[in-house]
Amino acid sequence: MTRTHLPPLLLASLLALSPSVALSQDDPAGPAPDAAAEVDDGTDTLAAADPEPTYEIGSDWPYYGGDAAATRFSPLEQITPDNVAGLERAFVYRTGDLPSTEAEGSYAGETTPLMIGGSLYLCSAMNVLISVDAATGEENWRYDPGVPDDAIPYSASCRGVTAYTDPEAAEGDICATRIIEGTLDAKLVAVDAETGAPCEDFGENGTVDLWQDIGERVPGWYAVTAPPAVVRGLIVTGAQVKDGQAEDAPSGVIRAYDAVTGELAWAWDLAAPGRNRNGPPEGEVYTRGTPNMWTAAVADEELGLVYLPLGNSSVDYYGSNRSEAENEFATSLVALDATTGEEAWHFQTVRNDVWDYDLGSQATLIDYDGTPAIILPSKQGDIYILDRASGEPLTPVGEITDLPDGEIEPDYIADAQPISAWHTLRQPELEERDAWGFTPIDQLWCRIQFRRANYDGYLTPPSSDRPWIQYPGYNGGSDWGSVAVDTERGLIIANYNDVPNYNRLLTREEADDRGLVPINEEGARTGGAEGEGDPQAGSPYAIDVNAGWRNEATGVPCVRPPYGGIRAIDLETGQTVWDQPLGTARRNGPFGIPSMLPFRIGTPNNGGAVVTASGLTFIGATTDNLFRAIDTETGEVLWEDVLPAGGQANPISYEIDGRQYVMISAMGHHFMETPVGDYLIAYALPE
Repeated sequence: MTRTHLPPLLLASLLALSPSVALSQDDPAGPAPDAAAEVDDGTDTLAAADPEPTYEIGSDWPYYGGDAAATRFSPLEQITPDNVAGLERAFVYRTGDLPSTEAEGSYAGETTPLMIGGSLYLCSAMNVLISVDAATGEENWRYDPGVPDDAIPYSASCRGVTAYTDPEAAEGDICATRIIEGTLDAKLVAVDAETGAPCEDFGENGTVDLWQDIGERVPGWYAVTAPPAVVRGLIVTGAQVKDGQAEDAPSGVIRAYDAVTGELAWAWDLAAPGRNRNGPPEGEVYTRGTPNMWTAAVADEELGLVYLPLGNSSVDYYGSNRSEAENEFATSLVALDATTGEEAWHFQTVRNDVWDYDLGSQATLIDYDGTPAIILPSKQGDIYILDRASGEPLTPVGEITDLPDGEIEPDYIADAQPISAWHTLRQPELEERDAWGFTPIDQLWCRIQFRRANYDGYLTPPSSDRPWIQYPGYNGGSDWGSVAVDTERGLIIANYNDVPNYNRLLTREEADDRGLVPINEEGARTGGAEGEGDPQAGSPYAIDVNAGWRNEATGVPCVRPPYGGIRAIDLETGQTVWDQPLGTARRNGPFGIPSMLPFRIGTPNNGGAVVTASGLTFIGATTDNLFRAIDTETGEVLWEDVLPAGGQANPISYEIDGRQYVMISAMGHHFMETPVGDYLIAYALPE
């Protein structure tokens, strides 16, 4: 998994840029002053929630991606471009989950709730399961599985939960509908949707231990941060394996469990297909170091396939020690038979990936000219549309050749790579004149750094004698926020990052001098950005990543803005309809000093959008703590609200008693350097 450590951005010299819409209020120091309801954070209530939830696509938001296809599209139309300016806070709910002293600097909630039958279901950063009345913000119940701080990998994150209704359960049965989450300490937890009580028939008292057959239990090395997929009565999950530690890392195995009993149904170990269908032989573990799925899968119930966006092998920036199976499946979308776990097809976006371009986005299911299709975004910016039954591309796929192979492992670096010839978010290659600063001195320093580095354009291979520039960086293109699809207008709405990394491979001697040891050894580093001094034990090199290529003096990127944007893409033609910088300068500036300037420069962003049938796109994601409504047809920002913490999460929209709500969690993000909080904020038009 990759997330960037995002620097404060320089804004002082951008006065000529177009201003954004005026802010609707000042930053609140605490709970929003217009909150309709606040809940005591310390209570453990067991009051009954609404009756057994029903899935009503449109009024409800029953899946992490909105619907089973993960379109992030709402058919609701009450809030329109004409009246969105009147949107106000309906209620603010606070989870009470804030970092302890030991967890300071590691919170990044990223939480997207479900809404089913009038109740919201969510997980806090540390996996506390909560149900909230979706109209009032009053808490129904909470269940704390007791995840310890030492289980936090890079971030305390829980992006969402999954709901499952047992078709054989009678009305009123406990756990007839259950809420399921994966936890940072690698467990699956299932609770009753009405009461929050653990489903005792699921695993052991409502819990399945995912460390089974993984190997040595090392807190923080193996964790689940994404909601599992449920297809044909099975829960399918992967796990995040903390990057950069060692080649001998936990397996990236994908497993399916019975959604009622928690029994293992199958396991897909890509290096040992078939052998480990029901787990490895006694005394053995799943193949270590294989590519993992840290993000969210999507499933096609009718075809019986589940689609897995895979990452890299456990060492991202060196590949010569990888097996043939790792090379075949890393950085690929893999389709598995949901019933058996057998591979149906896979599509690889990077061959022999040594850039940490793992697939972070949840894919989206669509109908494409009458063909069941799947949209696959990538971190390098390419967007593919594939036949979801066969994996064959439905839009043009090209290839770039004559790529540089470098001096570290020239025989391993692929001499040709696929690219989307249909659409890419990737920008033109950098030039020395793109080096930038807020004074001539800073710009000169960055130009010197540019000349010092190896840079041969896109896919410049890693180097050790001098740094290399990776552009886009490992947080470029589309990440876990994924894309949204306006199915009525035929548009993909894609927000993206556009920042480079400035990297160097460290020799083992350098790594030893810096005390870089893997997480399973005493003295391992904690905190910091991913790759910012990772040992890569077992390979000849460690890695040092300057994510965002920050100027060491000012903390400002060494390239000119915009650093992120949002784009509308015509689904029929692949052409850009509009493209706008996303994010203002108000909370960023040199030396970490907020400028408070409302000029739209385009900031790094994490989290996606929700689009509505009325023609609105709602998105937080940026480092300026703003939640926006954008005209889907033009890209114009129509409304904004200042959040009390960072809005690095996917928003949702739902309806209760004829009133449409839009909601986002504002829990902040330590890597994005936004304020951490515990807020869930619902908006609606005045009653």
